[in-house]
This record gives sequence, structure tokens and C-alpha cells, in this order.
Amino acid sequence: MDKAELHEARTNPEFLNYLEQTRLDAIQTENISALYEVLDSMLILDLDEEKINAIYETILKIAFEKIEAIVNSGKKLQLKNDELLYVRSFYEHAIEKWSYNDFNGAKEFLFLLIHIIEDEKLIDAFKVHLIACSKEIDLDSFYDNCVDTHVMDVVEQYGYFIINFTFDVNTYIHDNLATLQNEFNNLKHLLD
Repeated sequence: MDKAELHEARTNPEFLNYLEQTRLDAIQTENISALYEVLDSMLILDLDEEKINAIYETILKIAFEKIEAIVNSGKKLQLKNDELLYVRSFYEHAIEKWSYNDFNGAKEFLFLLIHIIEDEKLIDAFKVHLIACSKEIDLDSFYDNCVDTHVMDVVEQYGYFIINFTFDVNTYIHDNLATLQNEFNNLKHLLD
């Protein structure tokens, strides 16, 4: 969208009413997909920050409840449908904590994700994140030094996650196995 299109969307009463009605309906029905649609639109349009924060909190609340129900039923999350969005919400929360240098908070969410999803590629990527947090590498440095930003063939299901790195993931995990094992031991209480 160019500036004119953004301005048009920000000031179009029909579109703003649609967003508001979708937000209210999605909250009532706990429709995480619709909530993300509204959230993403509001972020792009740089709309009301308080509403954006409230939507994000609602998304997290729904995700926590749904993830708990799935995990308690003995299943792991798949990267499809609403389950992908539950994983996205936990991941975004981990990244948010990391961005504020809350390494412990980020590690907790990354550890949980590693144990509740069923996707080896993403699990390995989250292990890389967890190792970096364990070493207290700030998010900007991690992004600048470890993330391969030149990869163009993004598979849709991985579009919300950092999965491409400037090094071989398996080698990195192997070389940092002691760090990873230490974190797993320190965080295993979260699985109880």
C-alpha cells in the first residue's frame, strides 16, 4: 500500500466499521484467525494502540486456553489452521520478551514451544533461539549476526517464524548441546 491507500483505509468509515465489527465478533466467538486479521490490519494502518494491545492480549488468552486443552488431550500442535496461529502467538510473545531483554521469559516460551509442536524444522529453529537467549544475545544482534535475510523461498506455514540462519542449524545445535541440555533441565518444571 502506498501513502494514499493507507490514508484512504485509515479514514474510510465503512472499512473502520468492518474492522470494529469483526473485532467484536471475533472476541465473542474466540475466532483467533479473525482477531489476527484485525490486528494485522490495525498494525499496518497504525491505528489505536490501546485497541491493538487489547486485541493482542485477547489473542494470547485464547491461545493459552486452546493450547492447554490440546496439550492436556495428549496431542501436539500442528502448523495448520488455528493451531498455527496459537503457535504464532506464543512465538510472538517470546520474541516480544526477548526484545525487552527478558531472556528468562523468552526462554520459557521457546522451551514450551519446542515441546508442544510437531514440526522438526521449527523445533530446531526454536532451539537456536533458545540457545541465543541462554547466551543473552540481544534480539537485534541475533537478527544481524545469525539470521539469513536473503532467503526468498518462504514456505507459508513458516512465514511467521525466523527459521533461516547464516550457519548450519544441526551443527549449531550440536556445538551448543550442553547449553541446550542445561536449559532443558532448568525449564522442565514448566511441563508439569
